[in-house]
Amino acid sequence: MPPTPPPEPALADARAPRLTHERIVAGALALIDEEGLAALTMRRLAERLGVQAASLYNHTRSKEKLLDAVANSVMEGVDTSGFDRLPWREALDRWAWSYYDALVAHPNLVPHLAVAFGRLPAALERAAQVFAGLRRAGWTPSRATRVAAAVRYAVYGAALGSFAGGFGDEAAKVPALHDVGQLRAQPARVDRAALRLLIDRFLDGLEAIAPAPE
Repeated sequence: MPPTPPPEPALADARAPRLTHERIVAGALALIDEEGLAALTMRRLAERLGVQAASLYNHTRSKEKLLDAVANSVMEGVDTSGFDRLPWREALDRWAWSYYDALVAHPNLVPHLAVAFGRLPAALERAAQVFAGLRRAGWTPSRATRVAAAVRYAVYGAALGSFAGGFGDEAAKVPALHDVGQLRAQPARVDRAALRLLIDRFLDGLEAIAPAPE
């Protein structure tokens, strides 16, 4: 019986997706979403992508740089265009919800986003657009800075973890929390309603100190 011919690795390699920076970033984000920040190592990511770990360094200098690239890709999904065309209150509201939606889709990444914010190109571009929009609306530099910071604090706190989904079985044994199961049954709705209340009341408060329209 003639020997079985060996497999053709070159043909298999030709069918494999090409390794690109975008594919690496998407793979890293998926790994973080599934298993958390601590799970991301260059070796684990390489295994996920079906490549050697050394090949990743042709596209990113370090794990820290990769994390920043992943965070930057999430920040690119935050919409601040309203500050170019809408009244300040509506622009703030739209920005806050776009920001929240981008972060709550990737809660495991929020801790890194919180510390990397000041060095991410997409984050800096959006911060500049928010600040410029508030200044055009008549807000002083110090007030514009505080308003933007307050929105950021609210959004990051809300996206970091679900309030409604955070209660365990033990909570139901506390008399005042006997209905906690209703929160756990629909955490997204409860969490969004709570943030809606916070944002609306914050914007109402800003109306009281807003600069007079020209």
